[in-house]
Amino acid sequence: ALKILETSNLFITGGAGSGKTTLTRALIEDAVQKGKSVARLASTGMAATLIGGQTLHSFFDLGIANSQEELERNGKLDPSKKIIKLIRSMQIIVIDEISMVGAPLLDMIRLRLLQAEFSGRVIVVGDFLQLPPVTRGNEPIYFAFESPSWERLGFETLHLEGSFRTHEAEFLSLLEKVRHARLDDEAHEALEELIKPLNEDMSTMTLLFGKNISAQNHNRSQLEHLNGEIIEVETYVTLHDKKMQERDVERFMIESRIESVLALKVGAPILFTRNAWNYYNGERGRITSIEEEVIWVKKEDGVSVKVERVDTTKTRWVEKGSTASEEKL
Repeated sequence: ALKILETSNLFITGGAGSGKTTLTRALIEDAVQKGKSVARLASTGMAATLIGGQTLHSFFDLGIANSQEELERNGKLDPSKKIIKLIRSMQIIVIDEISMVGAPLLDMIRLRLLQAEFSGRVIVVGDFLQLPPVTRGNEPIYFAFESPSWERLGFETLHLEGSFRTHEAEFLSLLEKVRHARLDDEAHEALEELIKPLNEDMSTMTLLFGKNISAQNHNRSQLEHLNGEIIEVETYVTLHDKKMQERDVERFMIESRIESVLALKVGAPILFTRNAWNYYNGERGRITSIEEEVIWVKKEDGVSVKVERVDTTKTRWVEKGSTASEEKL
């Protein structure tokens, strides 16, 4: 990956568990250690939060525009000198969840890069067989690679095939078949084996809801049915920018899916929603102990892990004179 970045822009892709996130973090860490300025961006607030960055619209000052035509109508076709300096000061721009970036948005990004005479490298990360771009109403969906800008940005593709979750090799193989819509008899049989009758104990099931509030209400209802006392763990909020208003904090927490108070019980089933060295996104377990700053969880494989508080930071790049700095909000 480092060799590719010496001469061209980079597209990192691969299926679930292939190591996209791990590699991206390693590249960012390597660049930062070398003193390079790295912008970590994504199309949505949630995705931006997960990589500790900001949204594409915010960084490139696109306002609410969804196309270059709207950008012009909104009076934002020509960027300010500050935005030009900011973009130009970056050595690397990372765009995560590229599958959610539509062709019109990529065109606007390339426009800004040209306007700023950007000379650094662009790294885009994601899987086009996962979440598509969000469009208004019945507007057609055009992926980033369908834009002429994709070819002009000259991405070299790095396709990750190996899985770091080797103990789930069979399941990941099945996911790959579903991902490519290439279901053979073996895959059909494996999927049919997953169809089981409902039982009264729903604590081991994964339920999908259309809205976050519906999921939260269900979780609270199931929690109340468990024996024991509900323990509420409060979220710590630290403001580094005194100009941040309460509504900005609320919007950030909603986008990041951070609850102001997390209700827990010993014995409650949990689902990990991020990766760490001792657990991964999607892994299950049950709470065995709740301490002031630590929660102990016994995973389904029998291993007990310590879960500590995690910092979720909102940042933004700001231009200051001839340099740019990343500020915590």
